Amino acid sequence: MSKVAILTGAGKGMGGASARELVSRGWKVALLSPSGNAETLARELGGIGITGSVTEEADLARLVEATMSAYGRIDGAVLSTGHPPKGDLLALTDADWMKGLDLIILNVVKVARIVTPIMERQGGGSIVNISTFAAFEPDPAFPISCTLRAGLASFTKLYADRYAAQNIRMNNILPGFIDSLPEKDVFKARIPMGRYGKVEEIAKTAAFLLSEDAGYITGQNIRVDGGITRSV
Repeated sequence: MSKVAILTGAGKGMGGASARELVSRGWKVALLSPSGNAETLARELGGIGITGSVTEEADLARLVEATMSAYGRIDGAVLSTGHPPKGDLLALTDADWMKGLDLIILNVVKVARIVTPIMERQGGGSIVNISTFAAFEPDPAFPISCTLRAGLASFTKLYADRYAAQNIRMNNILPGFIDSLPEKDVFKARIPMGRYGKVEEIAKTAAFLLSEDAGYITGQNIRVDGGITRSV
């Protein structure tokens, strides 16, 4: 029986690459993105594609309902989103911060509410959140992202502790600068490997964390950053 994953932010970039990687490993996939690209990629991959937003619980419910209707199970989730507003620390508005909260933390909470009962009935599952290297080394270029993704790490640990006994795992991937974005020399110069990461490298990490090979890994933040973070 093929395993089944839902993926958000999956029209392109790290989410899209994760969908391709999972299909290459025999998974069935259901994809969500706001642009329509998820529907296009799903047709290519033989999966389900839905146009919608991770900030809308109704859209997430449609994704899960379509997946359960087609495949009858959900074994994994890869949750990726767009980027929250950027700007100088105190110039960012309350609305900017609330948008970031919706994109970074509440989307994970909403998906977890919907899929956890399904995974409990199945006897297990795995959720992978695409976070950022800056979650634990705050970067002034991304004030909302790094602040709230530190909060996502706390939620992930709480969730992992709560559902470990049900064989449901949750982990975060902390990418560095990845080639889904245009390269900037100022960022590239900070990377010990001297290059941006590839979306395929993030995708392989996500697939590993969903797999049984990672069956004893939960509540963790896995850096995939070319060495850019300095903390031990």
